[in-house]
Amino acid sequence: MEETKRLETLRAGKYEIPILYLDNHLLGVVKPRNMPVQADESRDLDLLTALKGYVGEKFMKPGAVYLGLVHRLDRPVGGVMVFARTSKAAERLSRDFAGHDMEKRYLAVVKGELKEPRTLEDWLVKDGKTGMVRVCRPDEPGAKQARLVTTPIAAREGLTLVDVELMTGRAHQIRVQHMNAGFPLWGDARYGGGRPGEQIALWAYRLTVTHPTLKTPVTLCAAPPEDGAWRLFRAEMENLP
Repeated sequence: MEETKRLETLRAGKYEIPILYLDNHLLGVVKPRNMPVQADESRDLDLLTALKGYVGEKFMKPGAVYLGLVHRLDRPVGGVMVFARTSKAAERLSRDFAGHDMEKRYLAVVKGELKEPRTLEDWLVKDGKTGMVRVCRPDEPGAKQARLVTTPIAAREGLTLVDVELMTGRAHQIRVQHMNAGFPLWGDARYGGGRPGEQIALWAYRLTVTHPTLKTPVTLCAAPPEDGAWRLFRAEMENLP
């Protein structure tokens, strides 16, 4: 896999955050695993706060720094993300994400042997109290349609490395839809029976967005770490385009 060359690495608390892209409109980074995207009840340092500090220091901006959050990754999941540096860029990117006018690709390791590409289509609903997502009927209150394409790359030791392309952006979508299809993600403690100490094998490895002013594609790529279930598929991941 050809990774986007990092410009520099931001060290924030216990995390290292590779900076992949930076101009007056966009900031592209690699989100570390187990770092919340934005502040939550844990009060742990979050990515948005760390990046605002980075931008403020780098450009010597006094006071509050604007940085628009236009998409999210679950806390345990790592990978490429883009942030908007202006409100106009945030508006345009948010519209693109809502209309799915971009490419979002993930790698995952699932339990079981997936033999051919599959399109998964379900209706999902999120429990506001527990945060859990489940498959439901289309007419259930709060139900949202979810669609993705999952393509097997290699199978080994009862596990399959898959390339996932999202057609919708629902909470926990990849995790819940694969579990419902009989292929839960390795290491997923919430939906896949992951064991203590296992790190969920889900990684946002490629993201292509349209630059809000130049109108040209901006592609960010980053390979997964080489631990956990990823170790089984190092060769296949190196050969990804």
